[in-house]
Amino acid sequence: MLGKILFRYLARYWWLLLLVVVLQFAGVMASLNLPQINADIINKGVAKADISYIWSRGGFMLLVSLGQIVASILATLFAARMAMSAGRDIRADVFARVSGFSEREVSQFGAGSLITRNTNDVQQVQMLAMMGATMFVTAPLLAIGGIIYAIQTDVGLSWLIAVSVPLLLIIAVLIIGRMVPLFRANQRKIDNINSIMREQLTGVRVVRAFVRERIEERRFREVNTDLMLLGRNIGSLFVLMFPLFMLVLNVTIVAVIWFGGVEINAGNAEVGTIFAFMQYIGQIMMGIIMSSFMAMMIPRAAVSAERVGQVLDAESSMTRPTDGVKEFPAPGAVAFEDVEFTYPGAEVPVLTGISFRAEPGETVAIIGSTGSGKTTLVSLIPRLFDVTGGAVAVGGTDVREADVDALWQSIGLVPQRPFLFSGTVASNLRYGREDATDEELWAALEIAQGKDFVAEMPKGLDAPISQGGTNVSGGQRQRLAIARAIVHQPQILVFDDSFSALDLTTDARLRQALWRELPRVTKIVVAQRVSTITDADRIVVLDGGTMVGVGTHEQLLETSDTYREIVESQLGVDA
Repeated sequence: MLGKILFRYLARYWWLLLLVVVLQFAGVMASLNLPQINADIINKGVAKADISYIWSRGGFMLLVSLGQIVASILATLFAARMAMSAGRDIRADVFARVSGFSEREVSQFGAGSLITRNTNDVQQVQMLAMMGATMFVTAPLLAIGGIIYAIQTDVGLSWLIAVSVPLLLIIAVLIIGRMVPLFRANQRKIDNINSIMREQLTGVRVVRAFVRERIEERRFREVNTDLMLLGRNIGSLFVLMFPLFMLVLNVTIVAVIWFGGVEINAGNAEVGTIFAFMQYIGQIMMGIIMSSFMAMMIPRAAVSAERVGQVLDAESSMTRPTDGVKEFPAPGAVAFEDVEFTYPGAEVPVLTGISFRAEPGETVAIIGSTGSGKTTLVSLIPRLFDVTGGAVAVGGTDVREADVDALWQSIGLVPQRPFLFSGTVASNLRYGREDATDEELWAALEIAQGKDFVAEMPKGLDAPISQGGTNVSGGQRQRLAIARAIVHQPQILVFDDSFSALDLTTDARLRQALWRELPRVTKIVVAQRVSTITDADRIVVLDGGTMVGVGTHEQLLETSDTYREIVESQLGVDA
């Protein structure tokens, strides 16, 4: 998966990658030639006190060093640009993929995990791309080239390479092998922290209401400590690796000095040659250390790439038809035909045998006890979920055969928990239709009974709204969400218990304005309060996921025991 992800995105920047390779190759070749130039200066210039030779070769050595520095800087710059661009593209693709998920896929991955995959996991792949681009040429060339040049410099000391290099490789393999499962566990623990943090922030009011701050702090502290302990284990392996590498490197250099001194005394080698051999040993060791560092990054990046790939390769259960219907034969009509729906992994369906129709301009209300499937039912209309049995038709067309954009354009949804985006009142109202005029916004606010409180805000339509609408009350959020749906100008309005935060007077005025100002718009209303739906054209009563009654308020009072119980519990026996 790691190779697939890197190839998919780095292939877009092949020219940058080629530049990095060329520059890294030039820099390494310059580095490999520096010890030989240094040896020539010592053996021919210093030994014979030839100042002119020292100046000429020394000047050439400085030029080579300058070229190496310039090549390394440019290679790192281009590698960073390539890796950052690839990271940007991965994040954009993950976001686009998640945006096309249905509620089923979002629930399957989890919001916290999806955030981690698009941030921390992408960052791990991005870091490997950058480090790999700067090291995958340098490290092997330094190691292999260093071995070749060292052998050419002094064959008699080459046995030291045959001892030290395998020893370094054994150390790297043993330590990296222990890191792989730790990296995989690390990403899962980051998921846990993100999920708990998101849960606590979302439910902060509930936490405070039940005085659960200390318990939630302990819960977070436990997962945070788990991550800390795992990070400490990973860090201890890092700490162990580099001292062992340096130990082998320093012992090898001491051995070179010792045995090199013996060769010099025997007249078999020159001082400059031994210095060059030491430098080549250092370059060989550096190449192996760099390779080991990359090898340590690969397992973590592989785990992250696998997690990112799972999102990119996930197919949404909400498949888009290739040639979906864009013009609906019966605009505004909604029909449920023997609908059944089962959540993934559930043994029992949430909805069974649901059949009813809503004609254009009608108001159809849905009522039932908590957990009877009301929200699930209306979620099938905009195709947030796909039915597992039967069919849902909008505008006379099965929603699975309709063009998704055309379907969503025809529906205005006010969810059970209205969500406002950071910005202004106007930007939130124009969320579904950017070209809406200020007059249309005020008209929608008037219908939604929100005109008065928006007018009282210091900046009116330009008044700031914080993320989630936390700077306005629950009732104000609901009315702004209703106004946003009205501005959208849909053929069907779906209200999922969207009047629950309103007082009875405001609720009544809002419904009267909706029925009066939007007579041709079909209205599907989920409600808990009977007073909200008494004037509906048709009321669907749910109990345990099945329809136990359908009709007007008066008809259901006579024919449905379940509806009569709901009415009596809210309005009294004589209602």
